[in-house]
Amino acid sequence: MNKTQLISEIYKKKSLLCVGLDSDLEKIPPHLLKTDDPLFEFNKAVIDATKDFCVAYKPNIAFYESLGPKGWESLEKTMAYIPDNIFTIADAKRGDIGNTSKMYAKTFFEYFNFDAITVAPYMGIDSVEPFLEFENKWVILLGLTSNVGSADFQKLNLNNGNKLYQEVISTAQKWGNADNLMFVIGATHPELLREIRALASNYFFLVPGVGAQGGDLDSVIINGANESMGLLINSSREIIYAGSDMDFKEKINVKAKEAQLKMAKYF
Repeated sequence: MNKTQLISEIYKKKSLLCVGLDSDLEKIPPHLLKTDDPLFEFNKAVIDATKDFCVAYKPNIAFYESLGPKGWESLEKTMAYIPDNIFTIADAKRGDIGNTSKMYAKTFFEYFNFDAITVAPYMGIDSVEPFLEFENKWVILLGLTSNVGSADFQKLNLNNGNKLYQEVISTAQKWGNADNLMFVIGATHPELLREIRALASNYFFLVPGVGAQGGDLDSVIINGANESMGLLINSSREIIYAGSDMDFKEKINVKAKEAQLKMAKYF
């Protein structure tokens, strides 16, 4: 999916919602465990309940690969079930050099047909470029993440006066462009969002951390939106685990609609 298509979908639905499919067998409704593929059955229900309100899905790959071949099969079936008009993100946080990155890119872009993949920037340009070679595919580079430990390295002061996250965001714009590169910017740093937006004015931000991690939706949009909105705001646990009984799908639907309605007022 290219940038024009993504923006069109955002404005059509008046939504910035990305639903994280961090599907955990220990947390899904117990009655689904009796099915042949509990993970897929759960994801299918989540997709049915949220597809009218979200513009992206983000499976966290760890929840699938930890189950071995069965988990990869669940992921493949999930990808086939997601409607074509919804942006898909492999939350894999890969990042290695040369042919290794190229193989990771082939896995997620060609085999699974994801639109985007999260990538760690620590190894530099030759770990990111192989992902950028695929047409109409996106790299979502870790910029300033939402976890507590992000301060350990990402906010370190460099000799040129920049913080490390500022250097990553500035330098990466020389590798890709606003049509194939996004940045992960955590919602738990609302005071920095406006500054980061000025640093990457035309780029999309994937924003995790709203909801269960304490990030505020209004602060994210007010400080992080650009002229075409430029935001994908992720919510995982707050939506997908809204219910655990037989009516869990209806509760997920309610939560997704609530999130979309909050976002709609900014369009």
